Amino acid sequence: MITVSNFQNFGHQDHGWLNACHHFSFADYYDPARMGFGPLRVWNDDHIKAGTGFPLHGHRDMEIITYVRQGAVSHEDSLGNRGRTAAGQVQVMSAGTGIRHAEYNVENEDLDLFQIWLEPDESGHQPRWDMRTFDRDHNSHGFVTLVSGRHGKPQPDSLFIHQDAALLAAVMDQGQVHRLHIEPGRRMYIVPARGEIEVNGVNITERGAAEISNESELVLNALVDAEVVVLDLP
Repeated sequence: MITVSNFQNFGHQDHGWLNACHHFSFADYYDPARMGFGPLRVWNDDHIKAGTGFPLHGHRDMEIITYVRQGAVSHEDSLGNRGRTAAGQVQVMSAGTGIRHAEYNVENEDLDLFQIWLEPDESGHQPRWDMRTFDRDHNSHGFVTLVSGRHGKPQPDSLFIHQDAALLAAVMDQGQVHRLHIEPGRRMYIVPARGEIEVNGVNITERGAAEISNESELVLNALVDAEVVVLDLP
């Protein structure tokens, strides 16, 4: 089953410095029909103006992935981590027993990112932060696993999270086709970060999303040049 949501139908909140689009209920946006998808609880599509950002605040018992689409986000936290995650890079923060962090756009250009929250496999993990690069300019040969906690084990060349899930991404040229196998009992959440794709004959427009369950294989066709993000979920 493939259930598509268009970008225009998500929750939107314009705070001036932050224009946020919420795939699921978050903050002041509440829709009882959109409370999450499996362990996926938050998928925010944020546009953050230059010189602004989120001041120091706390989280616990959540796996938080930041996928930067344009610009760069500067991170600092109570563990002493500091880093700059630019377009094409991904950062992961395991909030675990508790962490305080700030995320700022200190650049001269606006920032676009996806912030993705997943419930962990259990509470009380050690807090941590990490990042890696996704080469969006030379990666049109298939999906790359950027983040994974599949089977509770770290995977080569990917960031680890405490959940049996994985975040994959691919750059697709117009007309290019990729196939994804879905293991029995698993589901996927697909978002074209840019461009438009067709999945098993169903169109997903730019920054829209599809919830996919009870499918064994996906055939993804790029209707235009596209960048596609996929979350593989239990």
